[in-house]
Amino acid sequence: MTPLDVGVVGAGWMGHAHARSYLRVPHHYRDLGARPRLLAVADPVADLREDAVDRYGFETGLDNWQRLVDDPRIRVVSVTTPTFLHAEIGQAVGAAGKHLWIEKPVGLSLDETRRVRDAVAAAGVVGRVGFNYRHAPAVVKARALVRSGAIGTVTHARFRLLTDYAAHPGGVLSWRFESARGGDGVVGDLVSHGVDLVRYLVGEIAAVVAEGGVFIADRPLPSGSGSHYEVATGGPQGRVENLDHLSALMRTDSDVPVQLESSRVAVGNQNNYGFEIHGTQGSVAWDFRRMPELRISTGTEYQNQPVTDTTVGPGDGDYGRFQPGAGIAMGYDDLKVAECADLLSAVLGVPGSGLGATLDDAVAAAAVMAALNESVAKQAWTTVPPTAG
Repeated sequence: MTPLDVGVVGAGWMGHAHARSYLRVPHHYRDLGARPRLLAVADPVADLREDAVDRYGFETGLDNWQRLVDDPRIRVVSVTTPTFLHAEIGQAVGAAGKHLWIEKPVGLSLDETRRVRDAVAAAGVVGRVGFNYRHAPAVVKARALVRSGAIGTVTHARFRLLTDYAAHPGGVLSWRFESARGGDGVVGDLVSHGVDLVRYLVGEIAAVVAEGGVFIADRPLPSGSGSHYEVATGGPQGRVENLDHLSALMRTDSDVPVQLESSRVAVGNQNNYGFEIHGTQGSVAWDFRRMPELRISTGTEYQNQPVTDTTVGPGDGDYGRFQPGAGIAMGYDDLKVAECADLLSAVLGVPGSGLGATLDDAVAAAAVMAALNESVAKQAWTTVPPTAG
């Protein structure tokens, strides 16, 4: 296999996910004909970068991302830093003529996201964003069912992204809770995934009305950098500056009503992500926690129509790349491997799944998030702004 030199900016949990994905791609996608080679990881925290070098075999660990981007050997760069750094690094990667795999949200605003997209487009390189849930084989199958008309004409849908990582009142005030570094809170963090799934499964979003709230107004200040899973007691407190929860009603460009709710403080929910899509002749539903399964109802009985619990298998999305038969569970890391393979297939100019979210998708999601934030502030229906230019 031909070596393909890559670098990863950020050595936290998501940096680990990207590093593992690069290493695993040849296991599952041998037809790509390339083997990613981990040249450099950049992180200002010495312990984190040294651990990444030791775990994954990076050639070197760097204390600043500029040195990684400037390395002429590196062709592909992953950006897995805290949100406030995404736009600056993403633009620099594009300007350097390197292919970009960047986590969401790509920027703290629609304008920042556009600038990253435009920098990558101007360089003529590939850009992909980490909307990984669209790679779940059951989601791919759900999309095919909706598009084929198997559930009739879509009438309405519900999407949810509920979790508890910030539910503890002693959860420290990490960067995620500050507007300057964490942006709009749950909107950029979780709602962005929901917006991408709505667009992917139901259609473009034309208008929104939303309300949001902060349920834990003050949090302990961290003693160090502060993971958003860290819990502390006592000591000084700081103010939470962005949303814990958002509830929205949306209208697609084909006038389908969609409900979306997301919370980072939902006690009793751990990664409760999923959707229900209803049509004139059936429905389809998915729960991330039961990733291989779909609940499907199709037919013309209308009343008392049965629902079937099915499991995906080879032939659904990239399932067959990972497991030989239906019912064998895939995991979150597998979705990142599929996402990585889509990126690399575009880089190498070979056929791929075509499922990956592009930077145009990132801009479209950012436009919806901008409308959601405006609606929360105005308490009124808000039109999604155009994304061209």
